[in-house]
Amino acid sequence: MHMIYLLAKTLHIIGFTAWFAGMFYLGRIFVYHREAIEKQKPTDLYELMEIRAYHIICHPAMVITWICGLTMLYINGLEWLGENGWMHIKLGLLVLLTVYHFSMKKTITSLRERSTTLSSYRFRLLNEIPTLFLFAIIPFAVFKNGADATYVIIGIIALMIFLSSATKMYRRYREKNTK
Repeated sequence: MHMIYLLAKTLHIIGFTAWFAGMFYLGRIFVYHREAIEKQKPTDLYELMEIRAYHIICHPAMVITWICGLTMLYINGLEWLGENGWMHIKLGLLVLLTVYHFSMKKTITSLRERSTTLSSYRFRLLNEIPTLFLFAIIPFAVFKNGADATYVIIGIIALMIFLSSATKMYRRYREKNTK
């Protein structure tokens, strides 16, 4: 059983690494796709890249992450789960991340149909959501019951402020240098 657990853990780490990589990549494509729409340029390539990134990278990686994570939970047992509150927080964050994952599929459709009202700036902000999840989940996975949720929340809020400010500064820079 120990070998199965280690295999599940290995595949879980590979899965979530690929899942996050795919979400970071897909979010960036959304920004470029929206900019192409705003500039009335062709978007065929972005549409192809989005659907491939979602179906070939993001979705399979999410499934691997969940299957291997649930396998580890099963091996550890319900008693272990009851004793480890950090896992409840991590699972809650993973459910929210999964909701975000499925919302990306809807974003692909809305960009293809040109029905989105979000600007490229808003897509830049949305592109940071996986970063926030990563910074929220990893401390619980590393520190486990030693993770202080208050400090994690304060860190996430600080990160949100930083990312929002950096995105605004970049927008001002781009507007200034494209005129």
